[in-house]
Amino acid sequence: MNFHLSEDELELKQMARDFAEKRLYPNAEKFDEQEKLPDDLIKEAAGVGYFGLSVPEKFDGLGASCSACMGAIEELSGGSAAFGLMLSAHLSLCCEAIARFGSGSLKEKYLPQLAAGERIGACSITEPNAGTDISAIETTALLKNDNYIVNGTKAYVTNGSIADVIVVLAKTGQQLSCFVIDKTAEGITAGESEIKCGVKAADICSLTFKDVKVPRENLLGQENHGEKITAALLDSGRIAVAFQAIGIAQAAFVDATKYSKVRVQFNQPIANFQAIQFKLSEMSTRIDAGRLLAYRAAQMIDENKSCASEISMAKLFCSETANYVCDQAVQIHGGYGYIKDYAVERYFRDARATEVNSGTSEAQRMQIASDILKDDKSA
Repeated sequence: MNFHLSEDELELKQMARDFAEKRLYPNAEKFDEQEKLPDDLIKEAAGVGYFGLSVPEKFDGLGASCSACMGAIEELSGGSAAFGLMLSAHLSLCCEAIARFGSGSLKEKYLPQLAAGERIGACSITEPNAGTDISAIETTALLKNDNYIVNGTKAYVTNGSIADVIVVLAKTGQQLSCFVIDKTAEGITAGESEIKCGVKAADICSLTFKDVKVPRENLLGQENHGEKITAALLDSGRIAVAFQAIGIAQAAFVDATKYSKVRVQFNQPIANFQAIQFKLSEMSTRIDAGRLLAYRAAQMIDENKSCASEISMAKLFCSETANYVCDQAVQIHGGYGYIKDYAVERYFRDARATEVNSGTSEAQRMQIASDILKDDKSA
């Protein structure tokens, strides 16, 4: 397969890199300390078109390919992992759900505003007692006349407090269904933003739904087809996390390389020492391998090929690569790597989230093994 990006895809990636270098990287530590992404930053990003990257042009989005969209996510995540996570949840989960499974009227109603960044999207699947095992979901949606009445609590909702449009997975009888819920509906309560180890500026909280009326037409796809829709959304979320992870890893690698050239010990830069050179070589190789896995999956998505296993491979390898690379970046910085004066301390914390977001590494291995055994690929 050919992973070369087109000129348009490369241009979008470069634009994202410029935005990250000018607006995200210089302020990422401040965002981290304040545990919030500024409203003016979100408005500026919306003006550039980032909130409509993957939204079809018909609904006022840029209609970018998955490869182009994910290339931008990689660059933006390198500037600020929290920003990359916020945007990914908006695009890969909320906008993707409506664009793929929404009726024509739902698309017309929500996508143009989401693409313009006038409204922020979120997706709530996880619950306090239901993570990888979505069959344990307790949130219910009971149809009464022309409305579904939704009751339950969702956990770890990225953009939960700031979102205007939320995709929600709930039980309809013994099966699962997905809905688009407008945040203006009565009965929705957002919990306090979670205090996190990393991606501290990202808004992650619980959402409680108490007798929330959801119009029947806000059902995504067909009733009782929520499990299939969720599987598709998880794949979309996982490829985004893979590129987030590579963005974080690349940023940590660049900082570690620069530091190794200016840090002097024993009258010479530590970059001259073979121990440091071996670390940098391993870091670079793993990043390159992860990026190739991620682009393979993104290209398969663009070609409408079945690629759940390839997505899980990318998510698994890239997230573990990010953690390895950031750990080594701290090590190269020595004691300085463990203090906030250097960005690698933040990368180290941010990278950890990529191994648990959108399905743990263990869940990815389960998916990969299932496909191997199902298709007898070991033969």
